[in-house]
Amino acid sequence: MPQQKKRTEIAELGEFGLIDRLTAGFAPCNASTLRGAGDDAAVIAPGADERIVVSTDSLYEGVDFDLTYFPLKHLGYKVVTAAVSDILAMNATPSQILVSLGISAKLPVEALDDLYAGIRFACEEHKIDLAGGDTRATMTGLAITVTAIGHAREEQIVSRNGAGQNDLICLTGNLGAAYMGLRLLEREKRVLADVTDPQPQFAGYEYLLEKYLKPRPRTDILTALAEEKIVPTSMIDLSDGLASDLMQLCRASKCGARIYLERIPIAKQTTALAEEMHMDPVVAALNGGEDYELLFTVPLTMQERVMSLGLVDVIGHITPESTGCYLVTPDGSDIRLRAQGFPEK
Repeated sequence: MPQQKKRTEIAELGEFGLIDRLTAGFAPCNASTLRGAGDDAAVIAPGADERIVVSTDSLYEGVDFDLTYFPLKHLGYKVVTAAVSDILAMNATPSQILVSLGISAKLPVEALDDLYAGIRFACEEHKIDLAGGDTRATMTGLAITVTAIGHAREEQIVSRNGAGQNDLICLTGNLGAAYMGLRLLEREKRVLADVTDPQPQFAGYEYLLEKYLKPRPRTDILTALAEEKIVPTSMIDLSDGLASDLMQLCRASKCGARIYLERIPIAKQTTALAEEMHMDPVVAALNGGEDYELLFTVPLTMQERVMSLGLVDVIGHITPESTGCYLVTPDGSDIRLRAQGFPEK
């Protein structure tokens, strides 16, 4: 019989002992981090001609993740991705994060060790420093808030409101895989709820699980854009689904959009599982969310340069605001884009 893993109650360490334990393996790798975790506040000093970019994301157990099937190491990695993706969408380089936890008594210290192992792996992989955070007791399960900090030169910063007429709409990666990975996990949880020795059936869908459980921030895209000296006119990260996020970009830029169904990249595993579940993979791509890809616009004159990156699909173009946002099908039909929870004009 395998040896049972030791369980350390949080009360044995106390708040400060817990913080020391969780942050012990983090060492600054950015020169701008003058003082990180372990003090009352982080001290960060970017270059004189740079600007600081800050974003915060919160994830809650039972709403954003289910610990029944979400390994804590993967969750640690994912919360970093979710936070820094907003920084990347500003065309800025993420450099620091602050992590705050609401912790219930059901979690032992070892579980938090696993969570921070995932956070540390993401930080080391993308050269991001843990610069501080906070811990609090909670009665409602695990809550995680990550504040991400990045920097960029003023002329390089990109917002949602800069898209111009006839700009190309560009997309990194494929869509819908994360949502279908979630649907797969939820299905197996239901099917195996009363099984003594559950054996979930994931064969053939490993890519979908990775896209949901361990999405990677698209730092490679910013590097590629910088190397080609391409500064997008607008950009947003895809956390709520293509339809919703494109509509947000268009609302900020006071424009419309046409995207083309046959140009939206959808992975084979996404299509296969959607068909198995009697779903439309296009719906997953448009509304699934949590892809953490980047959607951005560039002038029409940059088409060859952006296509040469090899990492981007051009899926449509910007139109006047009065024309609205539409999906164009292969037969030429226009379908108005809608997103759940998105306010109609």
